[in-house]
Parts: sequence; C-alpha cells; structure tokens
Amino acid sequence: MQVPLQGEGMFLAESMLTIEQFNKLVALIYEGPMEPIPWAGALEAIRGSLGANYVTLILRSPACGRAGLMVHASAQGTVLPGEASYSNYYYALDPFVNLPAERMVTVDELLGDSFWRQSEMYQQFQKPFDVGYMMGADLHTEGGVECRLRVCRSHDSTSFTVRDKAVCSALLPHLKRAVRLHSQFNVVESERTLYASTFDRMLVGMVILDESGSIMKTNIAADEIIAEKDGLQRKSNVLEISFSPESRKLQTLIQQALGEQAGHEPGVVQAMSVTRPSGKAKLGVLVRKIAFNEWSEDNARRPACAIFIRDPDLKSQASDEIMRKLFDLTPAEAALALALTNGSTIEEAAQALNISKHTARAHLRAIFSKTGVTRQATLVRTLLNSVLSLS
Repeated sequence: MQVPLQGEGMFLAESMLTIEQFNKLVALIYEGPMEPIPWAGALEAIRGSLGANYVTLILRSPACGRAGLMVHASAQGTVLPGEASYSNYYYALDPFVNLPAERMVTVDELLGDSFWRQSEMYQQFQKPFDVGYMMGADLHTEGGVECRLRVCRSHDSTSFTVRDKAVCSALLPHLKRAVRLHSQFNVVESERTLYASTFDRMLVGMVILDESGSIMKTNIAADEIIAEKDGLQRKSNVLEISFSPESRKLQTLIQQALGEQAGHEPGVVQAMSVTRPSGKAKLGVLVRKIAFNEWSEDNARRPACAIFIRDPDLKSQASDEIMRKLFDLTPAEAALALALTNGSTIEEAAQALNISKHTARAHLRAIFSKTGVTRQATLVRTLLNSVLSLS
C-alpha cells in the first residue's frame, strides 16, 4: 500500500480518492519513464479522473531556436494539432508560466479570469482548442530539470475545485521523483548509445549474453559479421562457431565467464581465434564477464557476459576529412595515409588512388614530415593509435 508523504495526506483527504485509486495513479506515474511515450498512461488516467479535455506534461519548454517536448492526453491522442503552433510562436505569448514551484494553481488565481480571457494567447490559441479552464504546476528537480504540468477543461465544463487541485497536489511529489528518474535514464541511455556507436565505428562486434548464455543484444558490427555466417553464426539465440572444436572452446570460455564469482569486480579476459570456412583471416574473439553492481537484483536476464569480435579484413571507415584535420594533411596525403592504415602497400595505394608510385612516395615524405615519423610501420601505428578510429 502506498504510504502518503508528509503533507500529501492532507491533499489525499481533500482529493476524496480511495487508497486504491491513488495507488493506481502513483503506479502509472512511476511506470511513466519506461513507456514508449513517457507518462502517456498516467496523464490519460489523470484526464479521466478530473474530467479534463487535455492534460499536458511539458518536459522541455520551447525556446528560441529549440523545439519543446510535450506529452499530451486528449481525445485526439498524445500529439495535438496545435502543438507545433505553440512551440513555434504561442509559447512566447503564454502568460501562464513561472508558476509557484510544486503547487497547483488555476489560471484565474494567478492572472485573474478577465485578464486571461482577454489575452492574445487565449483568444488566438486556447479558445479555438476549447480550453475553457486551466490549472497547472511547475516542477524543479535537484538535478536542474524543469517541467510543467497543465490540466485543461472545456468551456462546457466547470472550473477546477479544491478537490481537483488536491488530486494533482497529492501526485506532484511522485511526478517530480519520476521525472528525476527519467532524466537519469536519459543520461545512461545517451552514454550507452555513445559507447555503442563508438564500438561500431571501431568495427568491433559486441554480443551481450545473459546468465544462461543466450544472446540479449548485438551491435551493428556484430550483426554484419554474424550475417556472413563465415565462422560465426546465431542459432537458437546462441552464438556458435562453424568448426565444432572451436565452438566447444567458445562455449567453455563463456561458461567460465558466467561461472566467475558474482560481483562488481572485472573478470579475467579470455581470447581465441575463429577459423573462417572462406579462408579469410581468422576472426579475433574476446570473452569477458560483465561486472555488475553489488546491489543488483537477482535477474536471470541481466547482461552477464560480453563477447567482442574483430574482423581483421574490415577496412577503417574513417574519413579523409578527419585525417586531414588531425594531421594537417592535404586531401591527397590524407587519402594515401588512410589507404596505408587499411593495410595497403605504397604500390597498392598508388594504384588504387590512380597516381604514380613517385607521386605516392612524395606524398609519403610529406606525411612523415607532418606526423613526425620516419618509417611507414611507425606511421600506421601512429594513425591507428590516434582518435581516428573514433571518428
């Protein structure tokens, strides 16, 4: 059962919600960050409870040069036809902003009913969309997130009562906490996306397994390697190798990683090579346990093991432009340096770039001068160890 927070008990009593009704609304609020459209379910439930025609959560307020981010509950769904107009123009005319923090107020309390209904915002935007009554609250989290809750009723309805305000007031502390969680989820997801895209640019395949050894997730590079079915393949959601002895070895390494003592310390990294039936260079494979927080729940579907795959035949996807910026090279020099980085000899690079070997060697001398190296092998190592692979 949900235990009311201090001060929340008074609002809960005034709201006349039963404990069951209140618990349902609170549950929807905390489930909000995990919904495809955050808080769509909670906002719709609030709309139904208050007889509103619109309930809107403004997660990011519009500003000059920046679009807003809003979630709506309405008979039309979560996206309203007037949202673009508000974000592009009317937000600057909205007088119902900068509300008292964490407190529900009605528009007539803050502005006066006469002033609001004479405002350009009401006449041009809210009245055509049948916004006859409105109340709201502004929320500010400790992490600096600011969002707005707005609840509207049609002209044919009645103004908001003390009971209506109490319903939202009882929910505000929970909505504030859920918004903070959503913000933290976004930070984690942004970091995960950054790391995942970096692995893809480095042409490193990554396969995440759960505690049973089943595949949970793969990145783009891994998908491309597995799709070739040249050494590695996916069968019944398990990663397998074409040659049985190597496949058994891989499963042994995976079981060793999964069998390591649970905890938050990194495990021993295991490595092997994978023979490819096509005769191409062998794939390199690393297997390691995924360390987890000591307070993690006992979840059989949590990420437990990571497999990293590298195909030595893959060519760098770095651009000539990045090469030029890093080492102050000309376009021709950058193209040659990139070809050498991808394993070409000076003769092969010259042929691929349609230049003479004499010209290629002249470019190479210029590259040596600009990078401060004197040998081709040192040059390639310098380029590979630079941030070029992250571009």
